[in-house]
Amino acid sequence: MAHTIVMLAYPGMTQLDLTGPFEVLARLPEAKVHLAWKSTRAITDAAGLTLEPTTKFGHLDRCDVLFVPGGPGQVKLMADDTVLTFLRYMAQEARIIGSVSTGALLLGAAGLLKGHRAACHWLSADQLPLLGAEPTRARVVRDGNRVTGAGSSAGLDVALEIVSELAGSDEAGRIALALEYEAYLAAMDGAVRQRLEAEIRARTDEFQRTREAAAREAGARLPA
Repeated sequence: MAHTIVMLAYPGMTQLDLTGPFEVLARLPEAKVHLAWKSTRAITDAAGLTLEPTTKFGHLDRCDVLFVPGGPGQVKLMADDTVLTFLRYMAQEARIIGSVSTGALLLGAAGLLKGHRAACHWLSADQLPLLGAEPTRARVVRDGNRVTGAGSSAGLDVALEIVSELAGSDEAGRIALALEYEAYLAAMDGAVRQRLEAEIRARTDEFQRTREAAAREAGARLPA
């Protein structure tokens, strides 16, 4: 089943809040991930990394997942009617509404966290009640169809929770194994992990043989 995933990409965001979850969500079979902003011109994150949105707000009419990253640029967007209207519109039919770090404050500014428990970066979690949300000190908080995460590194956990909801825990486990994300894998049943590892080995066998051949050739070219 195809899944349409819309991730807000904006100037001054923390790129890890976006790119970590993107790496997980883009591995979801048949997923179509859109990086949405007001234009498709390149934007610069808070640390100077340049990224290009893939689509403009007006070119999207619905999504299965709406995801919002955080970062210093979030502050300016709290009063940006264009952004807040877009978030409200996309949230109408979204199966899951997610965020990481201070992306929760943007969801809150759009009125999408009223009455919900939510996680946020620890430095800003006390601002959630100003937006009608209940701050919860947890790495990932699931409340209804809202899935919010703490600081940047929690983005992987949020994304894996979303994958588990959309495609099941096995698919989330396969992605975690592919990324070697041990913080997630530590809680996995050993027998399940062995089964999923065997599936991945079988699925990637041909490519791994190609990779091994390249390594052998490179090794043979090294000076003795």
